[in-house]
Amino acid sequence: MNDLLLRAARGEKTERSPVWVMRQAGRILPEYRAIRKSISGFKELVETPELAAEVTIQPVDILGVDAAIIFSDILVIPEAMGLPYQMEEGRGPWFPKVIKTESDINALHVAEGSELQYVYDAILLTRKGLNGRVPVIGFAGAPFTIFCYMIEGRGSKTFSEARKWLHANPEASHNLLEKITQSTINYLKLQVEAGVSIYQVFDSWAGVLSAELYKEYCMPYLNRIAQEVSQVPSIVFAKGAHFAMSDLLSSNFNAVGLDWTLNPADLAHIGSKKTLQGNMDPTVLYADDQYVVQKTKEMLTSFSGIPHIANLGHGVYPDTDWKKVKLFIDTIKAN
Repeated sequence: MNDLLLRAARGEKTERSPVWVMRQAGRILPEYRAIRKSISGFKELVETPELAAEVTIQPVDILGVDAAIIFSDILVIPEAMGLPYQMEEGRGPWFPKVIKTESDINALHVAEGSELQYVYDAILLTRKGLNGRVPVIGFAGAPFTIFCYMIEGRGSKTFSEARKWLHANPEASHNLLEKITQSTINYLKLQVEAGVSIYQVFDSWAGVLSAELYKEYCMPYLNRIAQEVSQVPSIVFAKGAHFAMSDLLSSNFNAVGLDWTLNPADLAHIGSKKTLQGNMDPTVLYADDQYVVQKTKEMLTSFSGIPHIANLGHGVYPDTDWKKVKLFIDTIKAN
């Protein structure tokens, strides 16, 4: 197996930076779009193991990444807890019912993980299809990010309703975060049993919080996940959480993802030896080839001397030319 990613995540010296791309499974690839056109919608793809495995493997074959991240969605957890979501073209995810009262929280159950068998089946099929070429990355949403969707019911720039809940209903907020956290631990443990060799926790909406709120409502739950699911290496990616970098770099995770606004040199004062992941701006991939190569090399230089996993500083955007993504990956593999 190409185990570069696993060794880098554990802080071991590697011949080069391993590379994968957030949202690599889908969106940009014509082969993925062809499959999407042939089915009813996104959720059918997520919930059909054979199709999920196929689109998970596509970036390995076409882009040459050093790992396959299982095709799924972070919102399978609230659905497994009793709060189903819908996915609409051009609208994104939304919840027909949201959490409004403490009784709504009481009505939810802690997901045992068995509700999501289709994910584990997709992992097993992916491993079989890869035949040991590269490791499979599992993932889940961070408790606070899931909390945001369960309170607001859709995406938001500010998640003001979720933030109101933290201030107005602190005890109920912790109760909901506790249920999400235990559900996520159960889910990730079963992903590991199915064969993922590493996992990432996405805290996509971390940046809407203050440092004080992040310390109270995020870090304890994140640390519990990493502590209880420690059989394989782990990565945490908290977009926009500059204020929490010291906490994240002293967390129980093996590696910390940086968004494109962070310079690894600015974190030197923290003195962490943790592996860093990232972090080129995804919009660089809209430039000409020479510029993409230049900026990719600059990114690699910025992580010089630090255990590093190469990635973008956020997910690749859907209208990106897949050939630019391959150029990014090929440049990393050649350096």
